[in-house]
Amino acid sequence: MLLYLSKRLMMMVPMLIGITLISFMVIHLAPGEPTDLQTDLNPEASVEMKERLRAQYGLDQPLYVQYGQWLGRLARLDFGESFSQDRRPVFDKITERLPITILINVLSIGLILAVSVPIGILSAVKRNSPFDRGTTIFVFLGFAMPSFWLALLLMDFFGVRLGIFPISGLRSIGYEYMGPVQQFFDALHHLILPVFISAFGGLAGFSRYMRSNMLEVIRQDYILTARAKGLPERVVIYRHALRNALLPVITILGLSVPGLIGGSVIFETIFAIPGMGKLFYDGVMMRDYPLIMGILVIGAILTLIGNLLADVGYALADPRIRKG
Repeated sequence: MLLYLSKRLMMMVPMLIGITLISFMVIHLAPGEPTDLQTDLNPEASVEMKERLRAQYGLDQPLYVQYGQWLGRLARLDFGESFSQDRRPVFDKITERLPITILINVLSIGLILAVSVPIGILSAVKRNSPFDRGTTIFVFLGFAMPSFWLALLLMDFFGVRLGIFPISGLRSIGYEYMGPVQQFFDALHHLILPVFISAFGGLAGFSRYMRSNMLEVIRQDYILTARAKGLPERVVIYRHALRNALLPVITILGLSVPGLIGGSVIFETIFAIPGMGKLFYDGVMMRDYPLIMGILVIGAILTLIGNLLADVGYALADPRIRKG
C-alpha cells in the first residue's frame, strides 16, 4: 500500500506543473491586462505611464520568463502580491477564504453520499417500481436544471417570499454578540441553501451511477450463490453487493471534486459568500494574474488530493488494485 501511495504522490508533481503551465498561458493569452483597468478610464494616462505600470508588474518580460519567475516563487510557497490596490500577499487572501469553500464542498460531498447511495440502492433493488420511476424524474430534473437558475428560484421563494432562509452572506446582523451555540446555528442557517445548490446536481448523477452499478452487481453469480445459501436479503445487498457497487462511485467522486470547486464560483457569487470562488471571480474581473494563478494552484492541489483519496479508497475496497 505504501508503494502504491508513493507512486501516486510522485505522479502528482509533473501533473501539477503541467496544470500551472497551461493555466499561465491561457490567462495571459486572454485579452486585456491589469494596467488597462488603471489607464483606460484615466484621460491623463500616457503611453509612458502604461509602460511603467507594465514594468512594475513584470508584464514587459517574455511569457516564459514570467512563468519561470512565478514557478521559482511557487517553489518557495510564495504566490506573490496581488495586483489590486491593497497589494496584499496572495497567500493571505486565499487562506482567509479557503476554509469557507472547503467547508461548503465537504458538506456537499457528505450530503451527496448520504442521499444518493441509499436512493441508488433502493432504485436498483426495487427496479421499475414507483420509487424507481420517481427518482428517475428527479435525476432528469437535476441534470437539466442550471444551478444558478435554481439558486435564484430558491432565494426568491424561501428567502424573499417566505423569509425562512437568508439569501446572502454567512452571518446575520449582530453575529458577534451571539453565544457560541447561536453562532453555530446562525452559520448553519446561512449554509443550507448554498450547500443544497452545490450538491443538487451531484445528487442526481451519483444516485443514477449507484443504481446502474448495483443493478450490474446483483446480476453476478456470487450474488445468486449468496441468495441460494439462504442469506438474508439485507446481508446480500449491504455486505456482498454494496462494496463492489461502490468502486466506480468512488472513482467518480474523486473526479467530481473539480466540478464542485468550479461550481463554488457560481453559488458563492450569487449568495455573496466570501469564499475562494467569489475571490476568484473578483480576481478575473480585475485581471489579477497572481491571485488567479494562486487560486488555480490551490484548486489543482485540492483536485489532485481528491483523485488521490479516490485511488486510495479504490485500493482499500479492491485489494487487486494495490497488489497490482
